[in-house]
Amino acid sequence: MRCSYSLFRRRLRRGRICRHFIIVLDSPAKGHERFAVPTLPKEYPNGLAIQPFAPAWADDVLEPVISARTISFHYHKHHKAYVTALNGLVEGTPYAAMKLEEIVHKTHAGPKKIFNNAGQVWNHDFYWRSLSPKAAAPQGDLARAIERDFGSAAKLIEALADAGKTQFGSGWAWLVSIAGKLSVVNTPNAESPMAQGVNCLLTVDVWEHAYYLDYQNERPRYLETVLAKLLNWSFAAENLSKESRPVRSATE
Repeated sequence: MRCSYSLFRRRLRRGRICRHFIIVLDSPAKGHERFAVPTLPKEYPNGLAIQPFAPAWADDVLEPVISARTISFHYHKHHKAYVTALNGLVEGTPYAAMKLEEIVHKTHAGPKKIFNNAGQVWNHDFYWRSLSPKAAAPQGDLARAIERDFGSAAKLIEALADAGKTQFGSGWAWLVSIAGKLSVVNTPNAESPMAQGVNCLLTVDVWEHAYYLDYQNERPRYLETVLAKLLNWSFAAENLSKESRPVRSATE
């Protein structure tokens, strides 16, 4: 089931989402431990409050779908730039003591500079988790939910591809769940459903830096190839079971 970001926002404000599902906002995790996403110690000083998710695979493992050259720019430069900027912005502020997901959730209405960088760090962490070099298929409760709400995994992939293709400019396509029901939405820039308390299962990055080196301006071909070959269905299944805590670390 598909809805646009503007419709998603309107229904969210009214306590409704696609098919009029009720949204229950979960409280962010409490505590004041420094948020520490798994680190790349060779690239980041140990003292940074925020560090990016480190994929447990080599840069070339997603080839030929996503090249090592793209990973070298996307992960090691773009993602790193958001991490570096965010650490500078939160230093000496109350946000430095918060977990990354808390910062995203609490700054959604501003300050926008912090939200944009925090949102991009969380979104990228979630994107890397959404990919897997091992081909698989949805199983168990997730497979049954996909069959019920989309008709088949193929139709879900079509909906995700359409969400990515129709996202004007930079942004993201998401598989989300509300009250156990699945739907697909797209969001612009650093926005995410998680920032508004909605449970995310998978995402695909449609910023140009995610695909331009490999696919140039052919965003549809990038989407069709990634969605057909690299989706991490096990990660999606884990996230479906965590709907009661939609505001959480992207690396759980």
